[in-house]
Amino acid sequence: MPTITRPGLLFMDMDSTLIQCECIDEIADFMNLKEAISAITEQAMRGELDFATSLRQRVGLLKGLSARVLETVYDERIRLTEGAETLIHTLHHAGWKVGLVSGGFDFFTSRLQQRLQLDFVRANRLEIIDGVLTGNIDGDIVDAACKRDCLLAQAKRWGIPMAQTVAVGDGANDLPMLQAAGLGVAFHAKPAVRAQADYAINEGGLDQLLPLLRQTART
Repeated sequence: MPTITRPGLLFMDMDSTLIQCECIDEIADFMNLKEAISAITEQAMRGELDFATSLRQRVGLLKGLSARVLETVYDERIRLTEGAETLIHTLHHAGWKVGLVSGGFDFFTSRLQQRLQLDFVRANRLEIIDGVLTGNIDGDIVDAACKRDCLLAQAKRWGIPMAQTVAVGDGANDLPMLQAAGLGVAFHAKPAVRAQADYAINEGGLDQLLPLLRQTART
């Protein structure tokens, strides 16, 4: 079990974990498609749809939207989850690395990296041509396997034992990452994720993880 008294690595999901919304649903709201896309998102997060297929389907519906909407979504819709800054600051102070791996979009992860001084980010890139979303993903999709691989690769790169790694997420595409980590935490998660994670936080903010790590340090 990871302990806060030794340097470690925390990887988090972004949508509905580090932040309080699903970015793609908020983008879709500007095309009056939020309800339709949100329904697909929910199915994917419950593990009822293949994530990569569902992402391509949802992004395809955004074709023709001005890329300026992304900035509006970041400014007006993105809100950090309660306790996020406390968790990140505390772990950084303790010598930990903190990363963000998301099936969402790098437009948002890059801004959150700057804001929170994150050590690593990885997300999907929306293809934009002439200032307009094409409805395609540029490059390989960040899916469940990619999230897990990022955790393993960065732990190795930074010389952090897997026993000192923590992964936090809410959806089915987070499960391989949660299962690979020394501690996998389901955060306000779907039932299937809660059932398979090592630990579940069902109330409160992300800083609820800290008492668990501190308790471990005393045992």
